[in-house]
Amino acid sequence: MSIQETIRKISFFNNLNDEQIDLIASISSVSTYCNNSILYYESDTNNSLLFLVEGLIKIYKVDKFDNEIFLYHIYKNSMISELSSIKQNDIYCFSNAEFIDDSTILSINFEKFQEHFLSKNILTVELMEVLLEKTHQLQCIVNRELVFDATAKVAFMLNQDIDMFNKLKRQEVSFMLHIQPETLSRVLKRLTRNGVIQIDNGNVIISNKEELISIFRGVGV
Repeated sequence: MSIQETIRKISFFNNLNDEQIDLIASISSVSTYCNNSILYYESDTNNSLLFLVEGLIKIYKVDKFDNEIFLYHIYKNSMISELSSIKQNDIYCFSNAEFIDDSTILSINFEKFQEHFLSKNILTVELMEVLLEKTHQLQCIVNRELVFDATAKVAFMLNQDIDMFNKLKRQEVSFMLHIQPETLSRVLKRLTRNGVIQIDNGNVIISNKEELISIFRGVGV
């Protein structure tokens, strides 16, 4: 697959013409990473705008006791980089990024991207949309960690990312949500008993989406 074909797999670039795609390709590179490898650590800096073409990434921080604090997942066809400024060439990493599937990354020289695109008001709207989505994601993390109780945490994850919930082991889900496995089990039983969800062969199926949303709606959102 050519680098141009790789770029076209990312919806961020959908509005570019062939000439602009070629220009992006000239300032970009494609890399592959194995499961469990690290893309970057917190406080690292780089000068590339990163996109996940294929695969899955876990974003997390580590507290002063060396405990891992899960933040969120990044899925394919997404921008990875956490921008704090579009005026600086260096991009600061605010967290750790670990691959949890074999993955493909598109790296774009950020200085040249600014020169050839952002300075000409090309892809600025797309970049703004991505940054707003990341801001909303941060708001969701604050709610999950500081506002939601265990039931709201579980309901929120089921509503936002039921595929990931069903893909992971229950112990992994409880670790991500920072609740005890026994607490997760009790919440799932309560939601099942109340007719909000069903559990079929270990997989959760949402029976009453409105009721599920009502559990966390208004609690910090």
